[in-house]
Amino acid sequence: MKSATPYLGVRVPAMRALTRAEAKLRPFATTADLIDTVLGLWRAADYREERYAAIALLDTPAARRLREPALLETLRELIRTGAWWDYVDELAHRVGDLLLGWPDEVRPALLTWAQSDDRWLRRASIICQLGARDRVDLKLLTVAIESSIGESDFFLRKAIGWALRDYARTDPAWVQSFADTHELSPLSRREALRHLS
Repeated sequence: MKSATPYLGVRVPAMRALTRAEAKLRPFATTADLIDTVLGLWRAADYREERYAAIALLDTPAARRLREPALLETLRELIRTGAWWDYVDELAHRVGDLLLGWPDEVRPALLTWAQSDDRWLRRASIICQLGARDRVDLKLLTVAIESSIGESDFFLRKAIGWALRDYARTDPAWVQSFADTHELSPLSRREALRHLS
């Protein structure tokens, strides 16, 4: 792991359990409380696990009931300032949850992210629909992939292949057709077609 931020050595399952316990003891009353707590912990973090805990707070039962599109700007900040795959991939799942719940409000922002100069926002826009299956917004997925398809960046190429491979479980013919009609990098193509004959 390339990181200038030091580790405490707390394993992820233990960190998540501690985070859930604290959120249960001090449940959030409003979305604003949740945002303030997450941003406070994230911005003041001296150790990597503190940032992992900030992300984990977003998925506690107390936080899930407060999810709304207003969280998207917070997620954007965390993605931009985290700027590494371990943070971004977890945060992309939270972005995907918002997209499924509020597509009309969230989709325009993700279309903007897909064309951002920030590779981590672009990666999040590509992989945020992992696991959405038949609820995938194909137009958004297509724009997100096509916006980064010519990039040499490993993290974008891997994200493209991962997103296509995941969607191939739902619609293998669509993924095969996409791969046949687009200039995918060898990495993206290999990942996308891994389970297709």
